[in-house]
Amino acid sequence: MKKSSDTSMTGEAIADFGDEPMTGTSDGALARAAGVTAWRQIADAIEADVMNGRLTPGSQLPTEARLAERFAVNRHTVRRAIAALAAKGLLRATQGRGTFVEAKPLAYPIGRRTRFTEIVSREGHEAGGELMSATETVADEETARRLRLMPGAPVLRTEVRRFIDGTPVSYGTSFFPLPRFAGVTAVLRETGSITRALAACGVTDYMRAETRITARLATGDDAARLDLSPGRILFVVDALNVDGTGTPVQAAHVVFAADRVELVVENG
Repeated sequence: MKKSSDTSMTGEAIADFGDEPMTGTSDGALARAAGVTAWRQIADAIEADVMNGRLTPGSQLPTEARLAERFAVNRHTVRRAIAALAAKGLLRATQGRGTFVEAKPLAYPIGRRTRFTEIVSREGHEAGGELMSATETVADEETARRLRLMPGAPVLRTEVRRFIDGTPVSYGTSFFPLPRFAGVTAVLRETGSITRALAACGVTDYMRAETRITARLATGDDAARLDLSPGRILFVVDALNVDGTGTPVQAAHVVFAADRVELVVENG
């Protein structure tokens, strides 16, 4: 098959070709006609492959060059089709890794004992965590209220991103009272696990005292952290965890990619 023409066409010509009206697909070939653009036909064909199981959740798409050859178009046209499907939540384009079919959302129960690693492992997936930052600061009025501290009391502020099978699903900011949880940073840096970090500071078990769930659209910063398109829906979870005596140990503000997890609120 003849190679895509993006190596010999100008940027303007590529853009014009990508927007040229087309209709119909047959074994990867696009037919010229009025009404449907080439990129839309490609998007429809890829979506059909996902819907009928030829492309399974979590699988990687062929490269842009391979797709351009399949549809006899240039990479600009393929890129626009992929961007449309990513905005729709069907695909995930990751810089340096490629484009993947979004996996089915993981059921994520929220109850008295919510443990990320346990939940993900129980469903047969690999859990991961990454400490993005850790800073000693002072509690503002809202943080102090949640942790039952005096405003201005010392706290540890951390930012952690969580993964399922290498795909980012959430990132969050947590506050821990100091000096009780001064050892949290080292454990989070090594393991990315809140549970292990609290255990290292003497809290071997903890419970969820409060959970508030809202939703919003992803900003550019959210998109960069979660490998998704701006404008996608996010779940925002504000949580308070306490130890066995009911003393607050962690106040968290966590942002989830809504199409990668299904929040399940458990009774009791």
